[in-house]
Amino acid sequence: PAPSTTSIAPDPVTGDVEGFEVIEIEINGEKMSLAVADTPDLRQQGLMFVEDLGDLDGMLFDFGAERQGAFWMKDTLIPLDIAFFDGEGALVGVMEMVPCRAEPCARYNPGVPFFYAIEVPAGDFGDLPDDARLSF
Repeated sequence: PAPSTTSIAPDPVTGDVEGFEVIEIEINGEKMSLAVADTPDLRQQGLMFVEDLGDLDGMLFDFGAERQGAFWMKDTLIPLDIAFFDGEGALVGVMEMVPCRAEPCARYNPGVPFFYAIEVPAGDFGDLPDDARLSF
């Protein structure tokens, strides 16, 4: 699946999250409003320095291809859960991440290839089933 480029609302309230397109996705039928990080600069910025997500449920990282790698929480102010999905939308991993103010910061690597990653406030993915599916 490829992300839709249709915003969910003309002017969604995005709190401290600025400069990102907002889309609506579903995970197992549950709708979520997410800011989209789909360029190297936006992915690097992510949710750093964000305290208020406004109406957003979190952020979708779209890599445009399967990749392996790790996330970190340098300068991220709120604890987050991260879910990793393959190119078909199947869940391949979930992790809890804690804020980091100074190096060395922990790296969060699912250990498997992924196409998308979604960050949400800590606890929001606590009951995500192993067979969860992402759809656009």
